Amino acid sequence: MVYNVCLNYLHNTQDAEEATQDVFVRIHGSLDSFCQRSTLKTWIYRIAVNHCFDRVKANKAQKRFAQIQSLFGIGKNEITPVDFNHPGVKLEDQEAVSEIMKAIHALPENQKTALILKSIEGLSQKEIAAVMEIGEKAAESLLSRAKVNLKRMLNDKEGNVF
Repeated sequence: MVYNVCLNYLHNTQDAEEATQDVFVRIHGSLDSFCQRSTLKTWIYRIAVNHCFDRVKANKAQKRFAQIQSLFGIGKNEITPVDFNHPGVKLEDQEAVSEIMKAIHALPENQKTALILKSIEGLSQKEIAAVMEIGEKAAESLLSRAKVNLKRMLNDKEGNVF
């Protein structure tokens, strides 16, 4: 469960494995602070999602720094997009899934999180609301907007995917 969340955010098996280990270290270190306001499952999801947010932000900051360095001729300009490599996706489907995942990651953070938790992780709206610490109606609204935005992005890119 944690590995899948990390993989869906980080798009790289090695990064996802490292993040999964980090999440379990965080869980172990803060287990006594778990106050059972939510289920253990949603608490773990919340830790995993927050950790992935932190890693994505750190990666973006590193890329921006590398871009600035390259503008001034310092360092190498080796900024490449992360390849989507998910072990559960057949080789022939990787390109299509990669395009969908790029579109998902172009969504606003809250929509992306709701969509990943619902469509990929299979959580209920109630569980999504608990993980994201929002109301169930807000989770429903995020999911609806995410689907509309995703459909629009894919239609714009491909001509008429749906």
